[in-house]
Amino acid sequence: MQSHATRELIDMNARGAAIALGNFDGVHLGHQAVIASARTAATNLNAPLGVAVFEPHPRHVFQPDAPPFRLQTNDQRARALTALGVQHLYEIAFDRALSQLSDEEFAQRVLAERLGVAHVSVGADFRFGRGRMGDAASLARLGAALGFSVEAVSPVGDGAKTSSSAIRDAIATGAVDQASKLLGRPWAIEGTVQRGFQRGRGFGFATANIALGDYVQPRLGIYAVRVAIDGRRFDGVASVGVNPTVGALPKPLLEAHIFDFDAELYGKTIEVELIAFLRDEAKFETAEILARQIAEDAAAARALLLGL
Repeated sequence: MQSHATRELIDMNARGAAIALGNFDGVHLGHQAVIASARTAATNLNAPLGVAVFEPHPRHVFQPDAPPFRLQTNDQRARALTALGVQHLYEIAFDRALSQLSDEEFAQRVLAERLGVAHVSVGADFRFGRGRMGDAASLARLGAALGFSVEAVSPVGDGAKTSSSAIRDAIATGAVDQASKLLGRPWAIEGTVQRGFQRGRGFGFATANIALGDYVQPRLGIYAVRVAIDGRRFDGVASVGVNPTVGALPKPLLEAHIFDFDAELYGKTIEVELIAFLRDEAKFETAEILARQIAEDAAAARALLLGL
């Protein structure tokens, strides 16, 4: 298994890195451009490459009752950053006290004194400090005074900017193919397989069930999927929904049927890539009609995935 970028508390005093700074939920193509900027600076300065993120995500602090919105777990983000060559992942503890620092206080106390950064790359629309008072231009001025360089990276995308919000919108409408294009890879839900009612097994389609947790909710329905299990990938078909035919669940659940696989998965962590949306969730008059529809869905998913 590939090792992750080292996750370090900001007070571990790992200093001198060229960093990309932001939330990086999704590590999408826009984020990758910011990290590429930091990588160039790291090479030029002979410095390690780091990424600094705010943990928890500021939205959790300011909107604690907001619906789930994350595109990745922290572990998924760490793996994605590792794949980009990131050596250090600094988690800046975000709370209301930090949010009240001025832009100058944040740059001095966090970036210069506590991290000792050599360089910072940010998106051109980056804002920071109390009331979002600071921007990329003010960060550059502060960096010049405090001893680190700054580069603002222009948005990525043809027409509409590549952003985490755009990816969430695509997922919510079932446009997972569009989300994958913006991410640069399929969008995936990772979680621990939990015990269900084993109704799918009775239809001949056993499923691995995963709670959505903090993930943004996809459009409810049926998807062609690929499932990563212990370093191997399998094709499959999945439902994201509440099972209206056989008894509605209290909240949506991902239930993945993995083709040509029959090993025990309870308690194991798997990752399910949503490749294509097939149809909306529906309530059927009988379990027999549902079983026929599941078979049709599986055949459609298998054919689609074989064609990719």
